Amino acid sequence: MKTNHYESVIILNATLEDPQIDSILSSLEEQMSANGVEITDVEKMGRKRLAYQIQKGKSGFYIIYRFTSPREYITKFERTLRLDENVIRFLTIKLEQKDLEFIAKKKVEDAEKVKETEKVKETEKKQPVETEKPAESAEDAKTDTNDTNDTTDAADTTDATEEENKEINE
Repeated sequence: MKTNHYESVIILNATLEDPQIDSILSSLEEQMSANGVEITDVEKMGRKRLAYQIQKGKSGFYIIYRFTSPREYITKFERTLRLDENVIRFLTIKLEQKDLEFIAKKKVEDAEKVKETEKVKETEKKQPVETEKPAESAEDAKTDTNDTNDTTDAADTTDATEEENKEINE
């Protein structure tokens, strides 16, 4: 039997409790392994909002399975998903070699990002946190703005007093 690489995205009803979701997934994985399927990757994406309502629901629990399987099993697998009332939607696609390479490359990049963030967190813990200068208080800010206003007011009063002096002298 010829085996191919597949990816299956399954959306479960989000109203299910975590233990119920785990039991559904474990029974699905048992069925897959009983039929000669080798699961290479399981990615639980968790509860996410749906783009549109499906079966009067606005959210779903997303799971991505990547596996190698005989071609004949896919119809049986999809029939099982279709009959399960907790499965809202599913999509199974055949992965080509370029898809597998892209997935492997993405995993490496994600692992590197995780390592970098861990290093940054470690260095932050080792180095003492420098205290920044406190921002100016609201009163200081008001004083600064009042100073500029005072100079314009002073100029206005100077002009007014000069005019008054001219009127008095005349």
